[in-house]
Amino acid sequence: MEKKVDVVIYTDGAADPNPGVGGYGVILLGGNRRKELSGGFRLTTNNRMEVYAAIAGLEALKQPCKVTIYSDSQYLVKAMTEGWVEKWKSRNWWRTNKEQAINIDLWERLSALCEIHEVDFVWVKGHSGNPENERCDKLSYAALRQTDLPPDELYENPPPAPEPIEMTQDGQPCRKCSTPVTKLRGRKGKTYLFCPNCKASYPLALGDQDESKQATLC
Repeated sequence: MEKKVDVVIYTDGAADPNPGVGGYGVILLGGNRRKELSGGFRLTTNNRMEVYAAIAGLEALKQPCKVTIYSDSQYLVKAMTEGWVEKWKSRNWWRTNKEQAINIDLWERLSALCEIHEVDFVWVKGHSGNPENERCDKLSYAALRQTDLPPDELYENPPPAPEPIEMTQDGQPCRKCSTPVTKLRGRKGKTYLFCPNCKASYPLALGDQDESKQATLC
C-alpha cells in the first residue's frame, strides 16, 4: 500500500459581527510546498467559517493524505475528536429529543472528507504568537472585507429539519446519549424503550406494543 503524504493544515474563521460578514483562511504545508487559501460570505457565522476552513483545506488536496489540522476553534476540534458529530449523525442530526444539531451541511461535508483522508484535529490557542495561526486570522479578516461576497446558501436558506429517528426497537441509540436502548415492560403491561445510561425512556407506538405482546405470548 502506498504511503499517504503527510500534510499540515492551519485554519481559522471569523464573522464580523457574528452572525455577519464572514471569512476563512487556510494554510497547507506539505514537504517544501506551501499554499494559502481564503474566501468569504456575505452572511454567516464564526463557527460556520471555522468548519468551512477545514473543509476548504481538505478539498484542496488532490490525493488521500495523512493530515493534521490545527485550529483555534474548540467547537471544530471537540466536535471531531470527542465524537460529537458521530453522535449527532446516529440521531439523524438531533442533539437531544428537542434540540437539532446546527451546521449539518458542513458537518456532512467534513465527515465525508475525513473518510477519504486520515485526519487529526489539534487545538491551538488563538492570538498566542503561533505564526501560522496568526496568518490564517489575517487571511480570514482580509477575505470578509472584500466586496460582492457570495451568499452562504445553506445558512441563509436552510433546508427543513430532519425528522427525529423513530424509536421502535431495542438496540437503537438513545437520542440523548447514544447508548443502545433496551425494551422493558411497565407495571401496566405497556412496553417502552429505556436507556440504561441516562435513564431516558421512549414510549412505543401501538403497533409496536402489539408486536411485543405477540412475541411474549409465543
